[in-house]
Amino acid sequence: MLKRVFHMTIFMLTFAGSVQIASAQLPALYEAERLPFNTSTYNEMAPVKLNNELIFCSDRRYSSILDRTGFDGTRLFNHYIVEQSDSSSWGTPSELKSERSFLFANGPVSVASDGRTVYFTSDVETGKAALKSTFKNKQGIFIGELNGSEIGSMKPFKYNSLNYNLFMPSISSDGRQLYFASDMRTGGLGRTDIYMCELVDGDWSVPVNLGAPVNTPGIEAFPYIHSSGKLYFSSNRPGGLGRQDIYVTEYRDGAWMIPYLLPAPINSRYQDYGFYADEERRSGYFTSDRQRSDDIFSFKSGIIRKEVCDTMQWNSYCFRFWDENASKTDTIPFSYEWDFGDGEKAQGDTVDHCYNGPGTYIYRQNAINLITNEVLYNQIVDTVVIVDIVQPIITSYETVNAGEVIEFSGGDSNLPGWDIARFYWNFDNEQVAVGK
Repeated sequence: MLKRVFHMTIFMLTFAGSVQIASAQLPALYEAERLPFNTSTYNEMAPVKLNNELIFCSDRRYSSILDRTGFDGTRLFNHYIVEQSDSSSWGTPSELKSERSFLFANGPVSVASDGRTVYFTSDVETGKAALKSTFKNKQGIFIGELNGSEIGSMKPFKYNSLNYNLFMPSISSDGRQLYFASDMRTGGLGRTDIYMCELVDGDWSVPVNLGAPVNTPGIEAFPYIHSSGKLYFSSNRPGGLGRQDIYVTEYRDGAWMIPYLLPAPINSRYQDYGFYADEERRSGYFTSDRQRSDDIFSFKSGIIRKEVCDTMQWNSYCFRFWDENASKTDTIPFSYEWDFGDGEKAQGDTVDHCYNGPGTYIYRQNAINLITNEVLYNQIVDTVVIVDIVQPIITSYETVNAGEVIEFSGGDSNLPGWDIARFYWNFDNEQVAVGK
């Protein structure tokens, strides 16, 4: 009788560093396209998808007769919604109305997973003081209910203040974390930082600055928390492609990972921000002023990404051999010799043996009478068939020092019937490589 023995049953590959990738090997990771409902003279920004509609902000004219500007002539943003009729066609944007639509500045929206609760930016003060030209208003976060093309039942976020700004909210998929940007000084590192509040027993906790490496002495803004747990945001930190770039990070093992700069064409030498992605992160939207005014772009990636993949299993060629009838023999003492069929032998009632690899092996057990030395050949004759697990296989070093180049290989993958044309490597920090 035999039993497969696993010396290692699970192989896990975790990665929390940087990879050197030859740019010549990379295909175009993303394709970007300016959406047709953008205007040429006004600004559109901060898109968020809701079913087949896109909610965004724009400072376009209120109507052909009326315009919306502040006392200083600054154009006021408002919420708009536009329907996507098919993969390439969009309707005409219409105003997403609320009691704040005409007189006050309204900024980026985040829609909760219920599709109704919305978090958005707007002016804190709406009373008589806000109508005075000398009054300096602040931006805060408001929570409302979306009903068709209207936002109602609005209430202010508890930490709104006339001493600082809170803006650009993003609610997590479970509704328990609210991310936003602020210039509050509590724990601040730069001009604006990203903060987070947690919903505990129905109440929002005190805002916590995410700290370094997310925040810097510069400007961090437009946070977007994806359902995967990845946090996208914009920053003007050194090392980017343009004036403002989109980065991604993730909270892991009690700390935020070093943010990774998204590649072109999402980022450019201009100002890029306001990122949104679908569930699989293969398509989405972002904002850029690469064509003078701020416009909304869509992006698509032809590279498949899976949030949950099967854990690689380790092939085991090791077995335990024993004779379950050995203890049932008479009082004559025997010793047992095992011939494993690969040129190797061992003695014992129970023995372990590891084969070198896949194959078909005929194993035998011989019994030796310890009194007469008589050998009873082939008391057990059986076959063991070993095949590798059908799966992709990743090989790499178990440990690597910071700053060293890591080499990964998929050359040992066992996928019978597959004619593999290309290997794609997806890393947690959005980097992609191509090659075996």
